Amino acid sequence: MALCLATALATATVAANAFTLAWTHSIERVRWEETWRVEGQALVLDTVRVRGHGAGMEPAAGAVLRDGAWTWHPRTRHALLRLTRSVHTVDYEWCEDGRPCVPLSALLPSDGGVTELRVCPAAAGR
Repeated sequence: MALCLATALATATVAANAFTLAWTHSIERVRWEETWRVEGQALVLDTVRVRGHGAGMEPAAGAVLRDGAWTWHPRTRHALLRLTRSVHTVDYEWCEDGRPCVPLSALLPSDGGVTELRVCPAAAGR
């Protein structure tokens, strides 16, 4: 499946059926990971893992502490993800298919604003 990433200045396309977005919380300095999968034209948030809590990072009801991280399964559907990328914080990490994670900037440089992520419209009939 093709995923489209876009900033105000550039776009990129990535082939992926599932991926993980990871980042370090800017205040609490703990790792947050979200595993997503593509289902039709939707992005489905399958699993969330947080290695701590506080400052807006409270584990959801039903979360389980597993291997040092709170884990839960929202399974919510989204047409669009809006990722705020700031020059004042470390960039998101993009992880897929057991390969090493890379900074999101390796796929699409940040413009210091919002990066939108969605299933590419051209992929609708595939």
